Amino acid sequence: MLRAVAAGRAELVLGCEPDMLVDGVACCDQVTAHDLARAGLVRPARLGLVGHRVPAALTHAGHAVLRAGTSVA
Repeated sequence: MLRAVAAGRAELVLGCEPDMLVDGVACCDQVTAHDLARAGLVRPARLGLVGHRVPAALTHAGHAVLRAGTSVA
């Protein structure tokens, strides 16, 4: 999922625990999507309203995990 975010293929549906879409399709593992957001590895790339889809972006921590190849979930 982090690789999809890094490649610009992911979106978040904004909410208290954002859902993730990859290539416009809802991820089958929303628990992991929530975990990534809660852990501060992914974030919305821009502001938006609850329920709206916005591009997903990696945080500095997300980039570090991806570079290290560390499993987070």
